Amino acid sequence: MKNVMKKMGCLFLISALLVLSACSSGQEASKRSKDGKINVVTTIAQIGEPLSVIGGDRLNVKSLMGPSVDPHLYKATQSDMETLEEADIIFYNGLHLEANMVEIFEKISESKPVLAVGETIPEESLLKDEKGVVDPHIWFDLDLWQQALDAAVEQLKEFSPEDADYFEENKKKYFARLADLKKEAEKLADIPESQRVLVTAHDAFGYFGRMHGIKVVGLQGLSTDSEIGITDIHDTIDIIKKYKVPAVFIESSINEKSIKAVIEGAKSEGINVTLGGELYSDAMGEEGTEEGTYIGMYRHNINTIYEALSEGGK
Repeated sequence: MKNVMKKMGCLFLISALLVLSACSSGQEASKRSKDGKINVVTTIAQIGEPLSVIGGDRLNVKSLMGPSVDPHLYKATQSDMETLEEADIIFYNGLHLEANMVEIFEKISESKPVLAVGETIPEESLLKDEKGVVDPHIWFDLDLWQQALDAAVEQLKEFSPEDADYFEENKKKYFARLADLKKEAEKLADIPESQRVLVTAHDAFGYFGRMHGIKVVGLQGLSTDSEIGITDIHDTIDIIKKYKVPAVFIESSINEKSIKAVIEGAKSEGINVTLGGELYSDAMGEEGTEEGTYIGMYRHNINTIYEALSEGGK
């Protein structure tokens, strides 16, 4: 029955998209809002928020997936379909992050610019799991995310050549801030090497670990649609025991039960491991907060990991 309902839901979305596409046929592909700004729609805020800074007063930016939303499992609503129809340009991560929306984006791309920013990254720069599945969480590599944002800005320039210089100037300023953030992250190297192990709910921090020299352990795989078993919990406890990991972390968009099960399991074996805090992985913080910005979210993770894994929190 569940499979039937899922299929019906999928057919509904595709039908809605076809209706919306038909309504827009014959219209100009490039249409701006009444205030003259370009309507940009993104899936995740990690794309949308930086573009809102770079685009300044030339863009209206809306992200479909807000705080605590898991993009791996997200399905478009009727409201999303209307938002996508009103967009001038659409950006999404790709690399199978928004798995339930791929067909929708493919259809929309026939009538307006749609870019999967993650798929502009050279394949040799991407991480893969043991099954060869590409890790889509590229925003945790500051260098790769800069490349992805650069590709988005180029798309904006192509759409609105008269704003190209403005976008380029703002991009350079924003990228300078990313360079400063990368400098801040160097303190992670001060964590004792034996304690430089990051244990989280799912395997979202591979790029973060590669960039900052941290071993990463996720209870789930790259996607949250996989199930966590007793074996996964026991294997994680063995790693905690082996490396004397002082703390483990929950994620803002993932149920915290699995990590708490690890803590309790370790405790039953006489291993003292604490909850190091909450990290932002697939979703950023609330809009209007520091963690609701890409740079603020990343900085929060740096500081939370550093404090929890460093001796004495220094």
